[in-house]
Amino acid sequence: MNTKLNKSDYIILSIFYALSALLNFFDYYDQNETLIEYLVDIPMFIITSYLGVIVFLYFIIPNFLVQKKKYFVFAFWGLVTILAIGIIERVTGFLTNGSSWDKFPTIYNLLLYSTFNGADSVGLPLGVILTKKFYESQIKISKIEKQQKENELKLLRSQIDPHFLFNNLNTLDSLIDSDSQKAKEYINRLSLMYRYLIQSKDAEVMELSDELEFAENYIFLIETRFGNDYHFNIEKETDVSDKFIPTGALQALLENVVKHNKANKESIQTTITIKEDWLTVSNTKSTHPNKESLGTGLKNLQSRYKLLSDKKVDVKNANSRFIISIPIIKLSEEN
Repeated sequence: MNTKLNKSDYIILSIFYALSALLNFFDYYDQNETLIEYLVDIPMFIITSYLGVIVFLYFIIPNFLVQKKKYFVFAFWGLVTILAIGIIERVTGFLTNGSSWDKFPTIYNLLLYSTFNGADSVGLPLGVILTKKFYESQIKISKIEKQQKENELKLLRSQIDPHFLFNNLNTLDSLIDSDSQKAKEYINRLSLMYRYLIQSKDAEVMELSDELEFAENYIFLIETRFGNDYHFNIEKETDVSDKFIPTGALQALLENVVKHNKANKESIQTTITIKEDWLTVSNTKSTHPNKESLGTGLKNLQSRYKLLSDKKVDVKNANSRFIISIPIIKLSEEN
């Protein structure tokens, strides 16, 4: 769950603190409190309460509850934060009330009342925000599940495409007569691809290492079918373990290269670069690119990333090269 505040969260907090200020005004008026007490106490309440909410949402919850599940540490820092806010509010109220220091509560009473005051100040607005975010996360999960089913259908239709199989069988037919050894390799690579497609059809993301292995087999098929028209190079600048990308993402990017670029005098040069946080596919452009279905597969991939990650697919259409960078997903950071 993403605990960072968004625009609607700020609106809710603004309404909450505005109502609190209004209700407290009538309460101060009924108790014949001075205006100076109201003008000091209420802003101090709003500031400390807001700071408490920020500390919980940006530090305590994401670090000790969401990621690391350290419940004792979470409870400790939560109590410290609540206690600190409660003490600030109690001391501020005591000073604005003009009471004698002789009437200042004992340490035990100060800690006890401050805990209740701090919990009251932070608990309600924090509870409202967390309830809203939980509701939003449930909606997002429902959308992901729905989108996943739709993507599975689209993915299977595109992956186990009769035309794809027909083209590969044609290539295989010509290889059997010309190069039987390469034909055996072609059959082996094709079977590995289809096995992977079937095994991964229910997964929303796959390990980058598995996707790269699939891509290597797919590249072999492309280079065998088209000869010197396409040339691919994979550059690994980081360890690929514990890294994930959407299932079929590399296949979609490779198909994008072949579908939209036809080699003329020079072959289409494509480089797949893996860095710590990004996977980039950069290819030279043909003189007359095929624009028949330009962007369909890419839009589908962008839609999937909207549901899987806060990061976006980066597309650069330069004069001589077309560059697509997709974020690498690290499940240890997402959970």
